[in-house]
Amino acid sequence: MTTNREIHLASRPQGWPTADNFRLVETEVPTPGPGQLVVRNRFMSVDPYMRGRMNDVKSYVPPFALDAPLDGGAVGEVVAGEADGFAPGDVVLHGLGWREYALVDARGARKVDPDLAPVSAYLSVLGMTGLTAYAGLLDVAAMKPGEAVFVSGAAGAVGSMVGQIAKLRGASRVVGSAGSPAKVERLRALGFDAAFDYHDGPVRDQLRAAAPDGVDVYFDNVGGEHLEAAIGAMKLHGRAAICGMIAQYNATEPPAAPRNLALLIGKRLTLRGFLVGDHGHLREQFVQEMAGWLRDGRISYDETVVDGIERAPEAFLGMLRGENLGKMLVRL
Repeated sequence: MTTNREIHLASRPQGWPTADNFRLVETEVPTPGPGQLVVRNRFMSVDPYMRGRMNDVKSYVPPFALDAPLDGGAVGEVVAGEADGFAPGDVVLHGLGWREYALVDARGARKVDPDLAPVSAYLSVLGMTGLTAYAGLLDVAAMKPGEAVFVSGAAGAVGSMVGQIAKLRGASRVVGSAGSPAKVERLRALGFDAAFDYHDGPVRDQLRAAAPDGVDVYFDNVGGEHLEAAIGAMKLHGRAAICGMIAQYNATEPPAAPRNLALLIGKRLTLRGFLVGDHGHLREQFVQEMAGWLRDGRISYDETVVDGIERAPEAFLGMLRGENLGKMLVRL
């Protein structure tokens, strides 16, 4: 193959992105130099944080450049390279998705074992998604056995892992919110003690019914009404791990802050934002424990797969609309 296809950012979205913000571009397959690998991507990830990178604003990660390929997690096969420790046929995880062939600095590639799990799992349960759930729940929120946990966006890639890890680590009760009856049923099948569809009524009321004794830990993927409801439901010395706030990523007006922030004082609550990149020290422990759970059939994961690089924008937009169950992936 000599032709490579990439998805470029054609324009910056105003509010909700559309297909017009993306462009499919044909280029040549790159040639590796010293210390570089050419990787034929097999799967790429689309994630909520990518929406923020489409805005030209200062953040914890640089914005995507216009008229250049986007990037993000991908897993693929080395087809050429001049880097010690790598050979054609190796399966590697790296950060240059949104293209069929990637020219990867070998220092930014990590070999993975395709015999341990399907390679797509390294973008979900064994990858950033799983580590985000593990670190956020156990390190950031410091969940202890016997505590009650509430997870928003619980049928998504991260949220579904949070709930299952909480149960495996001894949570007394795990409650999840999701956006459809089918997703609610899936959460119950995954072992959540209670789940509700946030479209069915005020989150505050549904959470109170699902966790009448309150919650110790809140894992936030949504923000907005969910965060306000969680603050109201949290017990004394409750902790919240703030992973994402997808409810406001496409807003064109500033969101209303939770109206009950004063409760933080009397309840002595802790609300802590985090980035998974700050928790790399947990990776080896996480992979070992998660691989054991997978091997023993104690944890399940869902993937929603869209085929073809040309449909990557469609997959991304679908993920923002909540059309995925578990991890949204593009198969290349």
